[in-house]
Amino acid sequence: MTLQWDELDDRAVKTAKILAADAVEKVGSGHPGTAISLAPAAYLLYQRHLNIDPQDPRWLGRDRFILSAGHASLTQYCQMYLAGQTLELSDLEALRTQHALTPAHPEYGHTAGVEITTGPLGTGIASAVGFAMAARRAHGVFDPETPMGQSVFDHYVYVVAGDGCLQEGVSAEASSLAGTQKLGNLILLWDDNHISIEDDTDIAFTEDVLGRYEAYGWHVQRVDWLSADGSYTEDVEALNDAIEAAKAVTDKPSIIALRTIIGWPTPGKQNTGGIHGAKLGSDALRGLKEALGANPDAMFDADEEAVAHARANVAARAKAARADWDARFETWKSANPEGARLLDRVLAGELPQGWEEALPTFEAGTSVATRSASGKVLAALADVLPELWGGSADLAGSNNTLMPSQPSFIPEEHSTKAFQGGPFGRNLHFGVREFAMGAVMNGIAADGLARPYGGTFFVFSDFMRGAVRLAALMDLPVTYVWTHDSIGVGEDGPTHQPVEHLAAYRAIPNLAVIRPSDANETVAAWKAVLKQSHPAALVLSRQNLPVPARGDDALACACNVKKGAYVLADTEGTPDVILMASGSEVQLALEARDLLGTQGVAARVVSVPCMEWFDQQSADYKEEVLPVAVRARVSVEAGIAMPWRHLVGDAGRCVSLEHYGESAAGEKLFVDYGFTAERVVEAAKESIAATK
Repeated sequence: MTLQWDELDDRAVKTAKILAADAVEKVGSGHPGTAISLAPAAYLLYQRHLNIDPQDPRWLGRDRFILSAGHASLTQYCQMYLAGQTLELSDLEALRTQHALTPAHPEYGHTAGVEITTGPLGTGIASAVGFAMAARRAHGVFDPETPMGQSVFDHYVYVVAGDGCLQEGVSAEASSLAGTQKLGNLILLWDDNHISIEDDTDIAFTEDVLGRYEAYGWHVQRVDWLSADGSYTEDVEALNDAIEAAKAVTDKPSIIALRTIIGWPTPGKQNTGGIHGAKLGSDALRGLKEALGANPDAMFDADEEAVAHARANVAARAKAARADWDARFETWKSANPEGARLLDRVLAGELPQGWEEALPTFEAGTSVATRSASGKVLAALADVLPELWGGSADLAGSNNTLMPSQPSFIPEEHSTKAFQGGPFGRNLHFGVREFAMGAVMNGIAADGLARPYGGTFFVFSDFMRGAVRLAALMDLPVTYVWTHDSIGVGEDGPTHQPVEHLAAYRAIPNLAVIRPSDANETVAAWKAVLKQSHPAALVLSRQNLPVPARGDDALACACNVKKGAYVLADTEGTPDVILMASGSEVQLALEARDLLGTQGVAARVVSVPCMEWFDQQSADYKEEVLPVAVRARVSVEAGIAMPWRHLVGDAGRCVSLEHYGESAAGEKLFVDYGFTAERVVEAAKESIAATK
């Protein structure tokens, strides 16, 4: 397709460069360099390729744009302004100031038109892989009979990344997965400018990036704006041709390496680390404007005619795209009434009537690992909640994250003897890529048409912490299935036995960390997680745990898991001591209660599966479960005691693990490290004595 480009487009690009420089200069901090030199490429994407509706930023038929190099947020903000999407000139003037729609890095849920929060380098690329996978899955769920590329659920995912993104390991993990998945709807534009904060990237980054991506199975192209003779031309036509070629390749993701000079044409600052993350300064700013033929004395001097031209172009393209898509969407709805009802339900964030009836229950007196109970929940919900979708980082059999009888989400040629599948499958295989798994799930969740889950061993959640934090920051409905939760892992030894992990993840704001004590609590935990739309982590046992009898006591019902803590076993009148525990250690609290009873000590057992949910309860409920007057308290958990201090109080005692484990049978380690009913009894007596 011949690129239509005129003087007004050139003037709009110059406006973007100037506004990027002015915005950083005004606030005194930021990253102007990439936004200046990448302005022609970003303008080309927004004006000629990206299908968006500025009046409807969440239009279902839109293409997704992800700025992985989130520090260069003005690259996106300036184009949103030129496109008439969300931002006005005053928003650019307010860059990096409190409550502005133009924060330092693009933020999901804060600025309409931003698909996902970026800034931690590489995570944008990985999340873009999630968006691309989500598009294919949506096609399979809602419109499987339509050929790929022809459905109303098909769209492109464009991602802009820098040298830093390509150096981060998470981008390599996700890009490898994208190649295996043959995500032809994913197009990555790499700003290959050879500059980072420490100036020339030759000090640390010399690999053949396109060779690496070709090995991943990507379609690779290079566009050089910097010629071998040193001349520099912002050749948007060559870049346009490369984008068109990438769009024509439907069986591979595409990467385009665009060789630029960062900050061009800023005299004295271009092509240096100094323009990467600092304001230009008055002399360089003046020089940039003079080089662009602009008024060097004016600030935020937008070319109004060029802005009007850019906005009119995007509006016209949006009108045509919406007319075409809306007509096809109405045809799809008429032909697929059941799918349309499902889509309406998913978009509304609602669950189907009676879905809880599919959930399993477990008989008291049996013994079941909570990871196994979780697996039975997923199996039961497979046919009930088609939007529930996920897998594991190569640990599906151990994490129990497979949905039985469901095909795998893989190109058919990658089916194996163990796992048969197709492009619209259900079971996800992330490979041994925990960080990428977390970031990919963020993209899937942010896309809005699926509830993703992903599993690994709890100790390996360390590898994905950055992605988990981003999910919590964005408040995305991502569910983590972290199994093998304690020294109960046993012979695998200290490298596989989490000790500090519960405390570390409880420290992340807006993340619910749920450690159920038995199979029925696990079912109740899944039920509570799916009824809300926030990130949550299920921390599950490898070993079997007894399912206790709860009788007819409403307070002891597993349904109270949703309250975070509840009275599992009580005594007549006011208890002498309260025993609190999570997970596998709840059984020790129950045993200790019985032993204390034979010694005339009245004990209440409180199961605490989720501290975060308990913190959200009313003061009255908290008092009902943990009366302030009862100062004798004991916590029991096979991890460091830190998270329990506020619950046990000044007279309380913690039965905890303040050191690493070792290779031995889990049962032996529990005894050797003091996780016994007898030790809980001792701690209870110590706490009672401390109150006196």
